[in-house]
Amino acid sequence: MLDGVPIIDAHMHLFDATRPQGAPYTGSRFYKGGVLLPAMYDKQARQAGIVGAMAMEASAWIEDNLWLMEQVQSDTLLVGMVGMLEPDKADFAPTLDRFRKNPLFRGIRYGKLWDFNISAKRDDPAFLAGLKHLAAVGLALDTANVDLDLLQTVVKLNDRVPELRIVLDHVPAFTPKPAEAGDYGAVMKEIAARPNIFGKISWNFITANEMESGPNGALTPKLAGYRERLDYLTGIFGEDRVIFNSNYPQSVGQLVTRLADIAALTKAYYATKPRPAAEKFFWKNSLSVYKWVKRAPDQPGGV
Repeated sequence: MLDGVPIIDAHMHLFDATRPQGAPYTGSRFYKGGVLLPAMYDKQARQAGIVGAMAMEASAWIEDNLWLMEQVQSDTLLVGMVGMLEPDKADFAPTLDRFRKNPLFRGIRYGKLWDFNISAKRDDPAFLAGLKHLAAVGLALDTANVDLDLLQTVVKLNDRVPELRIVLDHVPAFTPKPAEAGDYGAVMKEIAARPNIFGKISWNFITANEMESGPNGALTPKLAGYRERLDYLTGIFGEDRVIFNSNYPQSVGQLVTRLADIAALTKAYYATKPRPAAEKFFWKNSLSVYKWVKRAPDQPGGV
């Protein structure tokens, strides 16, 4: 049973398109309004059983690291943030060191997004030096968006910087093509043996045909359609390396708009598993990766 298991949402976004400069990201096409600030997230989070959250940078503008930090600092529900810096830049180390003076800054995100391509950088000495500095100061690397090439790149980066904690964002969103199945199986087998590679389990959308009537007529995601994929991924990463995240509001779909709906899928999946495994998935593993900061009495663990 999941009664009393606190939930840390290890991946959500904040933005405000009403700023004079606007915002490069404003949620999924179903999310309206162009604004998501901490107070707007908090109410839904509480209803979903979420007691803390990590904000992920959704902008390639370096100044938005400070904007996001200010938002996170303003709300004790938020236990940390992952910013965006380019590890191959000459000023990466001093810039990172300046940002990490705030203990809420817990890592960076770099992958195949914002016109960046981590695979093109994996042999770059400057990029690898940046990742080594990131690891040396105890921070994590998030990387998206998953495809076969990115998975293979992450294995190579783990070879070169084995002490770096790497998080694969939105792992279930990638389904290999038939021609990729063999290589996909091989690289996932490699990832299974690497304790510093973690996987976030989230879906971008839950649509009408994936819903069923639950208690009191409420609609909830059909677990049956996802169980095989969840079984595979939790088997690959093991119970110590899978992480809960809502990906809100990118996860807002045509029908599902609440955090509670998004959380319901994994709650149902873990309801039949041992409580220690659920605790790892819903908060302990994200703490291991990010060393996020406990800021409120109802938040577990923390540093």
